[in-house]
Amino acid sequence: QVQLVESGGGLVQAGASLRLSCAASGRTFSRDAMGWFRQARGKEREFVAAISWNGETAPYADSVKGRFTISRLHAANTMYLQMNSLKPEDTAVYYCAAKNGGTSDYEGQYDYWGQGTQVTVSS
Repeated sequence: QVQLVESGGGLVQAGASLRLSCAASGRTFSRDAMGWFRQARGKEREFVAAISWNGETAPYADSVKGRFTISRLHAANTMYLQMNSLKPEDTAVYYCAAKNGGTSDYEGQYDYWGQGTQVTVSS
């Protein structure tokens, strides 16, 4: 059974940092692109960042560019999202996802999804 499990969310103050992890099991995703999406309460899910299988391509949403860094460690079958300088508007449930082929900011192209981890940033 293929699973993506997010962890690392929590409640922090504005300006703080968090690192999210996405651990994959059931198959290796070493040849797949992976990504992070988020959904704030009452809003649609939106793209945050993605990373190609070799790490050479890593697009970001404009809202997080310069503050968030996506990375992956193939040996651990795990993807990360380092989030710095967090803002209250970053509050959302964060989801990791995986897809065949290259990176994409369109959630409909992703085949596998985690259950999400809550990030709450207080002002």
